[in-house]
Amino acid sequence: WGGEQLGDNLFSQSIVAVDVETGERVWHFQAIHHGVWDWDFPTAPVLMDLSIDGRPIRALAQVSKQGFTYVFDRATGEPVWPIEERPVPPSGVPGETLSPTQPFPTNPPPFEYQGVTEDLLIDFTPELRAEAVNILQRYAHGELFTPQTLYEEDGTHGTLQVPGSGGGANWSGAGADPETGFLYVPSRSGLTRMVLVEGDPSYTNLRYVPNGKLGPKSIHPDRPAAVTGPRGLPLIKPPYSRLTAYDMNRGAVAWQTPTGPGADNVRHHPALAGLDLPPLGGQMTTSGPLVTKTLVALGLGPAGEDDTSWLIAYDKTTGDVMGQVALPSRPLGTPMTYLIDGRQFIVLTLQGAQMVALALP
Repeated sequence: WGGEQLGDNLFSQSIVAVDVETGERVWHFQAIHHGVWDWDFPTAPVLMDLSIDGRPIRALAQVSKQGFTYVFDRATGEPVWPIEERPVPPSGVPGETLSPTQPFPTNPPPFEYQGVTEDLLIDFTPELRAEAVNILQRYAHGELFTPQTLYEEDGTHGTLQVPGSGGGANWSGAGADPETGFLYVPSRSGLTRMVLVEGDPSYTNLRYVPNGKLGPKSIHPDRPAAVTGPRGLPLIKPPYSRLTAYDMNRGAVAWQTPTGPGADNVRHHPALAGLDLPPLGGQMTTSGPLVTKTLVALGLGPAGEDDTSWLIAYDKTTGDVMGQVALPSRPLGTPMTYLIDGRQFIVLTLQGAQMVALALP
């Protein structure tokens, strides 16, 4: 709730370029005005040297939780492609004054689903889709930047948000290939519910707080962020996570592929019995992509409590899976590769303060 922080709130959710010699601000760009969606920039930008219509540009590319990639001339802050201020919905929460517009990059295209509409709902079968449509009516939903709403016991149970507060892109960031000008972005759809409840004076002096964030008395009996779809399945259709390859010299998607087969409890759900399911994605990752001469290697965490973690290698030009190996726990860091006596190793850190090194034959 932003009722006590009126205005655009610079330099929140901004890229800031500072002269390293003097400390002076050279340029800045704010991606979200008066942010209330938990879409902070989660990772460092990537520096790339591009050629746009024959013009060399020393660029900065910033991936985001909301599924956009913002691209600038890193010396001047000028957008490589236009970024337009477009109207967005107002808030109905008392005391909240959102910005009437938000910046929308015109290029490259988003790398994730954005916003929640009926078109996004699960559609494995007509019956499941009909059930999902009924569930959707409990929540406020709409285009990107649809605002949070108050919890109403007999009304709206909050706002559905895609990408969720965890992204889109997150700590894993993105990886650039200096030889081809490609940018590789791991991401997840991460449907979440954004909902406000009245603040309890024993915990906060704010009028409204995010449900479940400030003290046990603010927690509603159902889990605040959880949104369950029909028969315990996801509410929205797959893929639930993906790897996107951009040709940044054209500002175009070269390929996209789901990351991981999906949770076992989804793939083996009785309501989906007999269906030929594609890879569903949904694997958690805080592992950035390792880009080599031929491959992109990515560590993927489990999609559910009982699912396996993996290190997967993709062909960097097509996205085809070239190989994979199971990991003992969830990867937390970007893989590194090195040679010793002509033998190549890949090493990465794992949950539980572990490190694993894998050797190519």
